[in-house]
Amino acid sequence: MNNSIKRYLSVYTETAPLAVFRIFFGVMMFLSIVRFWSKGWIEQLYIQPKFFFSYYGFEWVKPFGVYTYVLFGICALAALAVAFGYKYRMAIILFFLSFTYIELMDKTTYLNHYYFISLLSFIMIFLPANAYFSLDAKQGKSFGQVPKWTIDSIKLLLSIVYIYAGLAKLNSDWILRAMPLKIWLPTQYDLPVIGSLLKQEWMLYLLSWCGALYDLLIPFFLLNKKTRPYAFAAVVFFHVLTRIFFPIGMFPFIMIVSALIFFDARVHHKIIKGIQYVFRIKKGTVSAEKLKMKKTNIIVPFLAFFFFLQLLIPWRYVLYPGELFWTEEGFRFSWRVMLIEKTGYVQFKIVDGDTGKWFYVDNSDFLTPFQEKEMAAQADFILEYAHYLGNHFASQGHENLEVYVESFITLNGRRSERFIDSTTNLLTIKESFRHKDWILPFKDEIKGL
Repeated sequence: MNNSIKRYLSVYTETAPLAVFRIFFGVMMFLSIVRFWSKGWIEQLYIQPKFFFSYYGFEWVKPFGVYTYVLFGICALAALAVAFGYKYRMAIILFFLSFTYIELMDKTTYLNHYYFISLLSFIMIFLPANAYFSLDAKQGKSFGQVPKWTIDSIKLLLSIVYIYAGLAKLNSDWILRAMPLKIWLPTQYDLPVIGSLLKQEWMLYLLSWCGALYDLLIPFFLLNKKTRPYAFAAVVFFHVLTRIFFPIGMFPFIMIVSALIFFDARVHHKIIKGIQYVFRIKKGTVSAEKLKMKKTNIIVPFLAFFFFLQLLIPWRYVLYPGELFWTEEGFRFSWRVMLIEKTGYVQFKIVDGDTGKWFYVDNSDFLTPFQEKEMAAQADFILEYAHYLGNHFASQGHENLEVYVESFITLNGRRSERFIDSTTNLLTIKESFRHKDWILPFKDEIKGL
């Protein structure tokens, strides 16, 4: 076993795929941030709100007011530096830190692909992505070969994301009820050519099954040289179709260009030649020299532990009782992509514990419509907001405060059901990793992983 690992770690491959991946990653991240900025989302999501929902343990991560624009600017410039391979190590560390900070500023904006970008940029800190076709290589030394595991680590992360997303779709709502596609896709009836088909139930089931099979199988087809071109065509088709159906920004295009990492170096050399031609970059000689990475004996075990955690974290939901889609305990960071349509209604009641006097809260006084929508369907949001209300009204002189909530949820087309125990004073509950036993039981069953 040890000899096999040593042999694998000693295998070298051409650097071109890593260089192309670095370029496309940096460009896509830069464009994503510019797009985010141009649509006014920095102002809307991180400056206008009075209150921000925090991740447990990261309550100290908050926007900087108007200086939040500086944070986004730093992130954008770091992405460009990554693309150009300029002071790469510092640039990718700066990008990882700034992007992850942005992701942590408000839990309301959580998306699986933000988490994916944070993980990917973290891995890239340890990879020699500037060894070839970069400003660093031009100013220093270019290396035509790098250890094979540096490229395989990116393939592994992509494979984990796809396979776990596929496993998550193996549930009775997705497979047997075509939910939530049955709710979402018929609204796209006005799309040319396929719009009328989206009203047909058989098409919704077909898309559900194909989506699960795609996620489960696409990494294996990309890894196989014979099926790779067809698999990449499927990647393009799937993600373009996803982009047409759902407003999920740059993520489909990020996944498309990321899949190029599975192709051999000849394809990437052609891409590099194309870049050189378009931007009139002088062609240099391709070095055959191997990059001898320092501290491999530290980096490889560390990344092995990192990947072990990525395989383990999505399963943490099994530690909690109850239906995952209902409680969402262990739902985030598990590659459960677009599996639920969950909407809620909440009304908070502020009570004087001594006199019994009470009043209702107008949530729009404290939250944006987007924040209120997200809060209404997620228990940890409801708890955090309840404590915020308690602190707010205590600061106004109210005493003996108790906070209760009337909460109702509809999940994947089911009838609305009460979500939170309305007799629980939420101010007596502290956030933790323990099971939230004040969430009422789900009155149905969703079978699957």
